[in-house]
Amino acid sequence: MQPPRSNLIYLAPAREDILDIARYHLEKVDVNSARNITDEIERNIDRLAQFPLLGQTHPDPVLAESGFRKLVVTSLYVCIYRVMEDGIYIYRVVNGKIDYPRLLK
Repeated sequence: MQPPRSNLIYLAPAREDILDIARYHLEKVDVNSARNITDEIERNIDRLAQFPLLGQTHPDPVLAESGFRKLVVTSLYVCIYRVMEDGIYIYRVVNGKIDYPRLLK
């Protein structure tokens, strides 16, 4: 028996992040690259609905204390989220090499 699915709640900054990633790939590569990267991101985030603790506790101690988790969704991008009683809140989807923790503090 599969565990129940949690509700995925994308906050506006996360939605904008995904659009920005798609735009970047569209401009730098092509429409197929934009489609493929967004499909991969959304497919991996969707796994959280069934397995909310799939991502690790965030390594930044301040974010970890606030309950943030981090899921690597592609070779470049990470999803920052929190598991709450009413669902899984997706805060950001960003390049893991930038100083993204400051975006959440």
